[in-house]
Amino acid sequence: MNASTTKSFRIKSEDLKPLVESVGWCLATDRIMVDGLPIGYMHREAPVAGGDSGWRFFAGDEDDAYMARDGNHGVYDLNTVANYDPAVIPYLAAAPGSRFDKADDGAYVRLE
Repeated sequence: MNASTTKSFRIKSEDLKPLVESVGWCLATDRIMVDGLPIGYMHREAPVAGGDSGWRFFAGDEDDAYMARDGNHGVYDLNTVANYDPAVIPYLAAAPGSRFDKADDGAYVRLE
């Protein structure tokens, strides 16, 4: 699932690998999907609609003004985002309310 066909995504759809079984869609920003920045922060909220995994992925430098523009983020299959950063895979079963920051060593750290 692509947010827009006019965006130039860092990974072409034909290059995506099946890394996780699809459990629905998620939100990710263009800082990750287009600009190629690594995921710096992720959180899982209660799903807002059918098919929503609850996951939201950010590079970490997006401010409110950036997020207010609909064109700066999109809805993607969770497998698509896992292709951008396979290090998220072990955390995808975390319960809604879970939040993680990426540490300097590349591992994710659960936030309280």
